Amino acid sequence: MSDPDAITFDVPGEPRGKGRPIASTISGHVRMRTPAKTVAYEGLIAMAAAQVMRGRPPFDGAVLIEVDVRHAPAPSWSKRKRADALTGRARPCRKPDIDNVLKAVGDAGNGVLWHDDAQIVEATIVRHYAELAGLTVRVSRVRADDERRG
Repeated sequence: MSDPDAITFDVPGEPRGKGRPIASTISGHVRMRTPAKTVAYEGLIAMAAAQVMRGRPPFDGAVLIEVDVRHAPAPSWSKRKRADALTGRARPCRKPDIDNVLKAVGDAGNGVLWHDDAQIVEATIVRHYAELAGLTVRVSRVRADDERRG
């Protein structure tokens, strides 16, 4: 049985991973900051999530997240290489790392989709080529073990 409260949304554009923090020293104190490109991408994800949430409160409790990551083939690729990519014979084994994409989605959802990304207890993430790059994210509540057995 699926969660009737589950939500699904799309994020357009080439997927980005969570960037490493940048350290700087000011008056002898080390400050860490998130790279600007990461902040912008997480903002795009949060905006897409907020549109589909339509003002409803974030999920409470344990959640399942499913992420479909789509990369566009390079325009310079041959017809054969492009066809292999779009039919699934070739898969994107490149940057960004799949776990960093999941980190960006998790952090972007804080306060919008869930209270804290620590609520994510199950995740499925798949990466492939498609004509249009982007992400599709689905979030649902995790049913209690008793409901799963029933």
